[in-house]
This record gives sequence, structure tokens and C-alpha cells, in this order.
Amino acid sequence: MEGAGGTYAGSARASAASMEGERPVGRRVGTVVRGIRIPIVRTGDAIDEMVVEGVLEAAQEEGFAIRDRDVVGITESVVARAQGNYATVDDIAADVKAKFGGGLLGIVFPILSRNRYAVLLKGIARSAEHIVLQLSYPADEVGNQLFDPDLLERYGIDPWADRLTEDRFRQYFGDTVHPFTGVDYVAYYRSLVEAEGAVCTIIFSNRPETILEYAKNVLVCDVHTRTRTKQRLMAAGAEIVHGLEDILSSPVNGSGYHPEYGLLGSNKATEDAVKLFPRDCQQVVDRVQQLFKERTGKTVEAMIYGDGAFKDPVGKIWELADPVVCPAFTCGLKGTPNEVKIKYLADNQFAGLTGRRLHEAIAEQIRTKKTGLVGAMEAQGTTPRWLTDLIGSLCDLTSGSGDKGTPVVHIQGYFDSFAAE
Repeated sequence: MEGAGGTYAGSARASAASMEGERPVGRRVGTVVRGIRIPIVRTGDAIDEMVVEGVLEAAQEEGFAIRDRDVVGITESVVARAQGNYATVDDIAADVKAKFGGGLLGIVFPILSRNRYAVLLKGIARSAEHIVLQLSYPADEVGNQLFDPDLLERYGIDPWADRLTEDRFRQYFGDTVHPFTGVDYVAYYRSLVEAEGAVCTIIFSNRPETILEYAKNVLVCDVHTRTRTKQRLMAAGAEIVHGLEDILSSPVNGSGYHPEYGLLGSNKATEDAVKLFPRDCQQVVDRVQQLFKERTGKTVEAMIYGDGAFKDPVGKIWELADPVVCPAFTCGLKGTPNEVKIKYLADNQFAGLTGRRLHEAIAEQIRTKKTGLVGAMEAQGTTPRWLTDLIGSLCDLTSGSGDKGTPVVHIQGYFDSFAAE
């Protein structure tokens, strides 16, 4: 059975031998990412100890060593669960009513999500007599589409100028079912409001000021553009304006809360409760780093991550529905990458070199690169984003949101370069 396999193996060895004279042979593997399983987390668990123990057990089982500058990511969900950071529909309703007084309430720019917004809407509706719900179109802030945007041209609709009533929306677009979830969010959100005994009016406009023709008290529900939306509403004559970050920013009847983000970053826990974004996160990552140092002698960076910051080119959905990718991280993860583009160097400065000379020239360029490469030609095409956004997105893609069961991610070699031996 020597055949093709033996020939290939022999060719590979010969090729490798010939390469010895061409370039140095250093480590062949760069970044390695591992999803780590830990026991199911419950309220009151010591999440920092569970994370460290889980990584160390995985290292022993799989035969890898912990190194300085390894990164350990912890999904925000298990941190919030360990903290018991939950709130009920009644908690939400009580805080919304305290801030707006009940009666007529306008809501602008909620995202279209059963997981992210449905339970919140139940609580908001429970606090009011009449909800005016203003949806952006053709999609919400994170890309969930109400309808195919090509239909705008067909019907001559200008999304930046035209407003639509629900009747007019249905006249043009009919029953709009989300292609991934199979949900008609317009009908679904109406049913949630009416089930709480409130009157529901739904309008469609991309100008936040439109809501003021219906209600002067407004709850702003967009995530990343919320500050500008609130400013525009106040400038246009709104009387009371709050954002989701202002709801449950402190406990209500002993509920969970988040002092900075309130309901932003919350997820459905049950039909009548949500898990809030975790708080006091810096204490968690600092303690994880300390425990690794005590147990291994190595300085391991730690971070808590939520949604990754990336967009699906097919579904058009931007993943980031949390207020930030990373609510807390140890100091070694601060900043942005400072990298040169290897393919640029190979095609430009060192276009005339090959083999060992090319390898050594590029490695030396990396070793002697400037501290700040912003604007430098050799850095063009590298990713100008915060390290925590990049690594958090890597963690989110690794752990997923389904049944993988790996809420902890161990990353090794992220800060290696082509020049590392």
C-alpha cells in the first residue's frame, strides 16, 4: 500500500529538506483557539474559579501548556447568571411607569427580536394604556429586515422622508415574515402589546421626530445610535425621553440591574424574565488573571465578551445587539493592533527576494517596526479595530450561541508574529 500515500510522504519530506536551505524553520502554528466546557453555571457560583479550573483541566486533558499572554474569554451570559442578574416583566413595568407615569407612551426603533426585545415590550406595554410603536424600515438597527429593500424602488418610497401607517405598510408589503425566524414581527409586536391590555398603534419612519406627532413621552430603544436619537427628540420638543439604558439602571423591588446599560444587552431568560448584562465585570477578569498567576505563574489576559462585531453578508444581520463587545478586560488587551501587512512587504519592498532572504527580511521588518504604524503604507489593509472587539468576535464565533456548551474560550498565540521563533 505504498502507492500514492508513500509517494506523497516522500515528496513532502524531500520538499521540506530542500526548504531547509531556503529559510529558517520556526514554529509552524500561530494562533490556536479552543472552546472550553465548564459545568452549567447557576446563581451564586464562583464563576472566576470555575473558569480557571475549567481551562486548567482542559490543558491537562489535551496536553497544552498555559503561556504568558494567553487570552481567556468568558461569555457575558454565564457571568450574569452567576451574579443572578435577572429581572421580571413586572420589574420592567414598574420602572417604566415610574419614569413615564403611565398613559400614552411612544417607543422608537426597537430591534426585531424574540430573544432581545419581546419580554421587554411586554413589560413596557404593561406600564401604559396606549403604546405607539415606531419601527425603522426596511430593517432594524442590526439588519433584521421587515421586507426586501428592493421593494422601496418598486413603490417609489423614500425611506429617509416617507412615513407609513400600518395599513399603508400592509398595502405595499403584505404579511412580512422574517426569512430566518419565520416571524411577522409587526403582527407579533402588536399581539404582545394588546395581550397586556394596552392600545397599540404602529408606524414606520426612520426619523425619530415622527413619534412626537403621536406622543411626547418617548422610550428610545436603539442600541448604538441611542444618544443621537435622544438628542434629536429633545431638540424637537419631547417632554420626557429615556433610553433602555435608563430602565433598571438601579434595582426595582430587589431585581437585577445594570448601572450603565440598564436593559441594554439583556436576553430572554423565561417568558416573563430577562437576564441582564453582567455588572462589576472588571472584578471578575482581574480575579481570573490573579488565579492563573497563582496556579501557573503565567500572566494570562482575561476578558468578558458578548456579541461579536461582524455582519452576515447573506442575511444582512449585524451581530452586535449588545451595547459593547467587551464590558471588561485586563490591561494587556488595551489598544489596537500594530501590525505590518506581510503581503504588502513581499510585493513591494522585498519583491526581488525569495526563500531564506525573503523570510529574514520580513521578520526583521516586523521586529524593528515602529510603535505607531497609523498611516504607514506597510500597515495598510490591517484591521483598525480595538483588540477587544477583534478577540471578542473570535470568542463569539468560537462559542456560538447554541448547544456547543463552551462558554469559555482559550486563545494561544494571538500576539505571535511571523518573526516569533
